[in-house]
Amino acid sequence: MRETGAYVGINAVLGALESPRRIVDRVLLEKGRGGPRIREIIEAARHAGVPVAEVDRQRLDRLAPGARHQGVAGLAAAGAYADLDQVVGACLPEGRLVLLDGVEDPRNLGAVVRTAAAVGVRGIVIPEHRAAGLTPGAVRAAAGTLPAVPVARCRNIADLASDLKEQGFWIAGLDQSGELAWDQIQYPGRMALVVGGEAKGLRPRVRGACDAVLSIPLSAGVESLNLSVAAAVVLYEALRQERAGGGPKKR
Repeated sequence: MRETGAYVGINAVLGALESPRRIVDRVLLEKGRGGPRIREIIEAARHAGVPVAEVDRQRLDRLAPGARHQGVAGLAAAGAYADLDQVVGACLPEGRLVLLDGVEDPRNLGAVVRTAAAVGVRGIVIPEHRAAGLTPGAVRAAAGTLPAVPVARCRNIADLASDLKEQGFWIAGLDQSGELAWDQIQYPGRMALVVGGEAKGLRPRVRGACDAVLSIPLSAGVESLNLSVAAAVVLYEALRQERAGGGPKKR
């Protein structure tokens, strides 16, 4: 059964997960719900690279009022994805992209979209699997800015970063263990900023595809910034430099 923004019930969710198109971006399971069919859904979600979250029954009841949800729902994509080649092409000869490597919280995706729109980023690319997509939560967090920043998907962020380097992009990773502070370099006009996921940050292979890995120094006792805030710091510095027209900075 398809409700607004969601696939509700075991058969509907399984069918959506097994679709050749990525039409479900997140699966919600009622806490404590088990059994063979639920395990089947978990396995199908794992195979499709779709995140699974346990929630209270009340959330499912609100999501599908009056429906027999059987303790499971799949959140459908709430926005259309852009063509990857077109998004990359919009950055030629100059333009900036943001690549999100395994960001799982739709609210973080939406917040990055909002920041990207504010600073003139040409597009955002996310993986097809194991990452948040354009769910209703992401669309809400983007606060109406999605039309200004197309979101495309790719099979593998590390492979895409390598391909972009061949097209003249400078690839900057953002990680707390980065060797360069965010304000120690001059940002070129054609670049891609790679931001890692909430739990693991930049994966080793993605990190290895970067030309530089940047960090944002923090005060004692603060472990990290929210990833959308960290991305905003770097993107606004790139915009400031672009407007100032200054030369390369000294380390």
